[in-house]
Amino acid sequence: MKNKKLFGISLTFIVAIFIIITVFYSGFFPPNNVQAKAIDTYATTESVKSLSEVINDFSFNIYHHIGIRGDSNIFLSPYSIFVALAMTYEGARGDTAGQMKNVLGFEQNDEVSLCSFGRIYNLLNIDAEYTLNTANALWTEKDFPFLEEYLSFIDNYYMGKATDVDFSKPAEAAEIINGWIENNTGGKITDMLSSGDIHPLTKLILSNAIYFKGLWATQFNVDDTINRDFELTTGEIIQVPTMNLRDSEKTFNYTETEDLQILELPYKGNDVSMMIILPKENNITLVEEKLYSDNLSSWLDSMYQTDVNIYLPKFTFKTEYNLNEILINIGLDIPFSFNADFSGMNGFRGLYIEKVLHKTFVEINEEGTEAAAATTIHMTLSAMPEPSKVFDADHPFIFLIQHKETRTILFIGSVENPLD
Repeated sequence: MKNKKLFGISLTFIVAIFIIITVFYSGFFPPNNVQAKAIDTYATTESVKSLSEVINDFSFNIYHHIGIRGDSNIFLSPYSIFVALAMTYEGARGDTAGQMKNVLGFEQNDEVSLCSFGRIYNLLNIDAEYTLNTANALWTEKDFPFLEEYLSFIDNYYMGKATDVDFSKPAEAAEIINGWIENNTGGKITDMLSSGDIHPLTKLILSNAIYFKGLWATQFNVDDTINRDFELTTGEIIQVPTMNLRDSEKTFNYTETEDLQILELPYKGNDVSMMIILPKENNITLVEEKLYSDNLSSWLDSMYQTDVNIYLPKFTFKTEYNLNEILINIGLDIPFSFNADFSGMNGFRGLYIEKVLHKTFVEINEEGTEAAAATTIHMTLSAMPEPSKVFDADHPFIFLIQHKETRTILFIGSVENPLD
């Protein structure tokens, strides 16, 4: 990236589309299979496990702060949000970086952590009985000076290459980015950005996408799907199409506690699975109260293969979240304020997070699961500091002495000649 001259008093800087799409379903292949590999030289099995645990902790933390109940479904991609924040964190400095470290839980610019990100990226981008790809991209304002060090950092460890765009033409810029998003999300996330989401002085949009396509290892028979009762949290009974798998020759990983049942449904290839945590009584808070990494590890360790008769509703829904308040509540107030320091991106202060949006789609049916999510982190460059004012009393002036609270003038005078 060339050094570029900075114009303007107020600049808007959007670090924005971090997309995560997970598609467990036949019928669509992402057009941009990623072949290049991220740097993972110093990653170890233990460091990757540690980073995964950090991401899981963040996942539960975000979930606990969503705060939606009643008849509202919840669906989000904490991985998408985490990666988005991680790429932003790499450009943070000072107290801003300190807060992001506390929330994200890994060391900034740490070679082992970065290589662990790279290893996870490379593990996701493999060919197996399923298709799983991730992709990152940076869309940079063609006349804005980003630090080459930061751009190279994201390229090497997050595989996010920078492409110049003209944000002074919002509609055209949105169309370019939306096309990339749609291509990398199985067509499920469309029109993510409108021209109104791109300010005249937008300077950067970062995008992340992850795509998974697979089938249940043991599929449900469509002919066995029937309408069954489903009791809402309120106690109301509704009829929903329910898949069932009974008297199967297959066994499944299963465990239970005094309050919960936990079932694992693998996808073909057995590298990806869905965990379903069901309270024994109609009280989902029993699950939420226990939803932490340590408990998850304990449940996984206690699972065993057994015969299970399974009844699982089919469903499709979309969700949208503005994550500002949630992220502030979990400890990221400085990055959302004028005190934020993201000078590691461009060499000077003024950037702050304006908003973080998250949009998702999920469908579960007899063949498998299709899910998509997108996260946008909008960063704005606050008004640039004006040059320091000069007060040079080198000519006659008037002065007064006042009572501050009442603003009563106690004395007034003028100076024509300080030596007279």
